[in-house]
Amino acid sequence: MAVTIYTTPTCPHCAAAKRFLRERSVPFREVDVSRSAAAAQEVVRRSGQMGVPVIDVNGRIIVGFDRPRLVQALGLRG
Repeated sequence: MAVTIYTTPTCPHCAAAKRFLRERSVPFREVDVSRSAAAAQEVVRRSGQMGVPVIDVNGRIIVGFDRPRLVQALGLRG
């Protein structure tokens, strides 16, 4: 399973999403869009959103820390 989370350092929802993933031992790659214009453009292109977090689970895009959608995409129990 490939999980990428697009974040910024000051985003509280990003921190909550990362904590959620860590607590469930889900490995993920973090991309700080504040440090990469290319990554920021990729997020907008793929999600249609400029806000973070944006989470990619095996190509499935989840905008925001939407816990129910994230649980479903990861195949976890709530």
